[in-house]
Amino acid sequence: MGVISQGILGGVSGKVGNVVGASWKGIDYLRIKPSSVANPRTEGQVNQRNKFTVTLEYLQPNLGFIQKGYKSYAVQKTEFNAAMSYVLNNAITGAAPNFTVDYALALLSRGNLSGALNPATDLATAGQVEFTWDDNSAEGNANATDKAMVLVYNPSKKESMYILDGADRTVGSQIITIPSTYAGDTVELFMAFTTADGSVVSNSVYLGSGTAN
Repeated sequence: MGVISQGILGGVSGKVGNVVGASWKGIDYLRIKPSSVANPRTEGQVNQRNKFTVTLEYLQPNLGFIQKGYKSYAVQKTEFNAAMSYVLNNAITGAAPNFTVDYALALLSRGNLSGALNPATDLATAGQVEFTWDDNSAEGNANATDKAMVLVYNPSKKESMYILDGADRTVGSQIITIPSTYAGDTVELFMAFTTADGSVVSNSVYLGSGTAN
């Protein structure tokens, strides 16, 4: 029980509801006791944190790609936060606690520019990955001068190599050099297109995984 010793504005000692009165060096003061949370680590909260962690680990190595690929979605938020929201809500799969990223759904670039036609990859040559595609510059809103955006993601090392302003759409191929330390690692492969001025991008496309040489 709390006691008011000197009238309503006087010293208070003890507890009244969630108000605690005390004195320090002759100074009377009041403080609010914080409300307790019955279960701060519910199953739902833990699952959401785990999903968040998985998403963050996937997106952090790809920041530069995302900053270009999500530019049009950075409205009152950063490109990274826009990507976090999209991947978290659309591309996390699995059962607790083993959540994983569905790379086919985890877009690193989002936009209405025409994407790649018949894209493919080749990892046969040591220290590089070759991306290829068919020229579709006469279709849809594609342009001959659109630039390839290619990315090699190494989940085990939590890092990526990417090119944001690659070969023209009409060229049909782009080689990206990867570190020798990637040899033997499984890498995940993505590509997209951007207009020459960088104002519009296509959705990224996941081209599967491969073993780096």
